[in-house]
Amino acid sequence: MLAHASRPELERAMQRGATPDVEALIGWEFRGINAAPPGSPPIARIVGIQKFVKGMFRAADGRAMGYNSPCVQNALDGRWHTRPSDEAPKRFGFYELTAVDPTARDNHYLHALLIDYGKGGNPAWDITGGLRDYLVQVDEHNPDLFLGKAYAALGPARLPLGFFVLERFRRGPSSVDAPPR
Repeated sequence: MLAHASRPELERAMQRGATPDVEALIGWEFRGINAAPPGSPPIARIVGIQKFVKGMFRAADGRAMGYNSPCVQNALDGRWHTRPSDEAPKRFGFYELTAVDPTARDNHYLHALLIDYGKGGNPAWDITGGLRDYLVQVDEHNPDLFLGKAYAALGPARLPLGFFVLERFRRGPSSVDAPPR
């Protein structure tokens, strides 16, 4: 299982991954797992963020955007239930989804998509604004499985935080109230 692969295996998969088609992501939610390579501390499980949902949508201004929803932290092979409920999930940690610009500061994986929480309109006090994730399609023939790598943006520094796996889950809402830009 990719979520339990070693760090070198995850890095190789990240480097070999294909660029996802943004349009194929819009309108979908993806169930996610923060990867736990062998020997790593189970921080995500302890903090309650091992399982999550990411959704992607087209904003009124035309930008590709997304959000996160917290999940019940049940068994990894169990169902994904958003909190507080599947009918009315909390949506937070909004982000803009773009191709990586080779001339920009956030250009670690040129073949990936950049998930930039700094452009999501999140409140200034929201720590998600400092996240930058890169997303690749693990296998060019499987449009439903993705690997991401998260970084913390601290001024000009970028500190790697870890990997996450996304799998297409369900259709997302037709419209989302994102924070203003």
